[in-house]
Amino acid sequence: MDVLTDDLEKYRTELTGYCYRMLGSAFEAEDAVQDTMVRAWRALDSFEGRSSLRSWLYRIATNVCLDSLNAGNRRARPMDLTDPTPVAQARLNERPEITWLEPVPDGRVLPSVADPAETAVSRETVRLAFVAALQHLPPKQRAVLILREVLAWKASEVSELLDTSVASVNSALQRARATLAEQAPATSDAADPLDEEQKALLDRYVAAFEGYDMQALTALLHEDATMSMPPYDLWLRGHEDIVGWMLGVGEVCRGSKLVATVANGSPAFAHYHPDPEGGFAPWALIVLQLHDGKIGGMDFFLDTKRWFPLFDLPPRLEG
Repeated sequence: MDVLTDDLEKYRTELTGYCYRMLGSAFEAEDAVQDTMVRAWRALDSFEGRSSLRSWLYRIATNVCLDSLNAGNRRARPMDLTDPTPVAQARLNERPEITWLEPVPDGRVLPSVADPAETAVSRETVRLAFVAALQHLPPKQRAVLILREVLAWKASEVSELLDTSVASVNSALQRARATLAEQAPATSDAADPLDEEQKALLDRYVAAFEGYDMQALTALLHEDATMSMPPYDLWLRGHEDIVGWMLGVGEVCRGSKLVATVANGSPAFAHYHPDPEGGFAPWALIVLQLHDGKIGGMDFFLDTKRWFPLFDLPPRLEG
């Protein structure tokens, strides 16, 4: 039985990546995979080997995800729900946790593979913008697109997994592609590993943020750069509004410290805020979008009680 357990466990990371793309939640994805493993363990005696163990696990995981999605919840980013708000009219309206697309550590969803091209596809398809676009697809279309376009399954394999016809799979894929094209998820530059220009860009970002130098920060941002702060539905677009926020309500972040990490195939930082009692306390997980040598987006995930333990980040920094 230990051998069988090991056989199941070697698929955990890739299954978590699949469930994360389906569900948009790091925690729900891990729960779905755990449910998949339990169901598989209980049914091992009935597994007759008509398909591979991997295909069988994906069938179970797909059913778990579809059951979850039948509740009708769709994870989103602030820009999926409202228009950008001019900083002069900005208000912090909090929405429930179930609303939001969640960040995820790379190591939880990106298995190690030898093929650089396969690695690039895997990283691109866990980026926040891409996973947010997937959430616009009906559940079965979402599964078809991920299995065909991301995991490179054959149409015949997907039809067998979903108990449907090849024609139905091809039709679902065509509709999913059309919907995804309408969403036009923003692309990000490859960042694994970071090249020298990207490293220099991130070094300048840290220096500008920690020094609270808004002129230097502006120079690093695209003109139409965005900034969001889940669980608040407010989001900002453009230099003027971002800097206006940082020098207004965001002024409390002056003197912060950043610690590098990675999330969703992208550079990220743990943001620690000055603590009046000394040292620095968790404030946000910042996920950056890099594009054409500048920063196209900054997503500040503020629920640090959820994110910092998930990312194995220190609970605080000393002064």
